[in-house]
Amino acid sequence: MKASYLDEQGGPEVLKYGDLPDPIAGEGEVVVNIHSASINGADWKVRAGNYSTLNQFPYVLGRDFSGEVSQVGQGVSDLKKGDEVFGVCDVGQEGTYAEKIAIKASIIAVKPESISHNAAATLSLTGLTALISIEETLKLKSGEKILIQGGAGGVASFAIQIAKNIGASVITTSSSNNMNYLLDLGADQVIDYNKYDFSEVVSDCDAVFETVGGDVALRSFNVLKPGGRAAFIASGAEAPESPRDDLYSLRPAVNRDRHYMERIISLFESGVIRLPEITTYPLSEAAAAHRVSEGRHLRGKLVLEIK
Repeated sequence: MKASYLDEQGGPEVLKYGDLPDPIAGEGEVVVNIHSASINGADWKVRAGNYSTLNQFPYVLGRDFSGEVSQVGQGVSDLKKGDEVFGVCDVGQEGTYAEKIAIKASIIAVKPESISHNAAATLSLTGLTALISIEETLKLKSGEKILIQGGAGGVASFAIQIAKNIGASVITTSSSNNMNYLLDLGADQVIDYNKYDFSEVVSDCDAVFETVGGDVALRSFNVLKPGGRAAFIASGAEAPESPRDDLYSLRPAVNRDRHYMERIISLFESGVIRLPEITTYPLSEAAAAHRVSEGRHLRGKLVLEIK
């Protein structure tokens, strides 16, 4: 199979394009011929060594996909060859920058015919992360106020829509060129981070969803009321320590299960969430897509069109 892979960690230039062995479905697994795979911020962080040092090469990045089942392993009875499916790799697994992947059948879902492969790949990990962060980690309630940092990003844009569907008041941050886009998604207030310090203009929030990291993450505690909670996905494997003992600092556990995929599709089909802008690249140009992703000013999602 063709794949974009690493023989070492480093900059975008270390991504190679070539042939790797086809995977084989183990017990409880299926092999999926991948049509589309989205690019997530975690991908370039793994490539660059920001999380940990890889010790096995060649290494294929990528955590979500949409495609068609081509092989069914022993013990799988609810999927068959030819089924169109989508999903997110299991925790600790990557490998969607390739024409094929072997994956646990129980954590992926059938793709509706009404949704394209590009759309399904776009909805997968970003939708899963936003859903678990807002509904299960922060347990956001109607009438509460939430600050969502970096609203134009893939996860944050879904989080805005999920929070509005719950009935929360949503404040978000962005550059000026994305303000109308985020208001159209349902944000009640958009703060231009190039003009204002959010921590000086926002206060008394019940919750913060932090997707930016660094100093922004630490200053996010300043906008919370006593008893407030903050969820962090851009500050590493652990949430930063709260500077106050009357606040909750949380790291969402983004677990994989088919029911999450089905929940995301139901939210999409009912109009609660909509697709962000999608920019596509061929698999052979994954390095170029990484340069855009690593710039961290993208609106919407990047997708590798593989088939």
